[in-house]
Amino acid sequence: MFFFNIESISEIKKDLGLLTRKMRKSAKISQDDLAVKLNLSRITIQNVEAGKNFNIDTLLLIWQHFNELDALSRFLREKIDDYDNFKSLY
Repeated sequence: MFFFNIESISEIKKDLGLLTRKMRKSAKISQDDLAVKLNLSRITIQNVEAGKNFNIDTLLLIWQHFNELDALSRFLREKIDDYDNFKSLY
């Protein structure tokens, strides 16, 4: 039997939140300012940054604001290509 070191969903959400917080702080804007710019509540921004109770649309909206969707898109395409290449071996 194989065991893999698989990150838990909550750990990944926390990492996404941490990255989101670092993006915001790098841009030198407050949670309140970001919330106003994106028509979200400060609590929503706080929850995303804490890795709690957020949906993918909210995360993507924030990342779009920080011009990070291209990087995410490239990562996703690479993973898709990896699976396409894996399947083509058989």
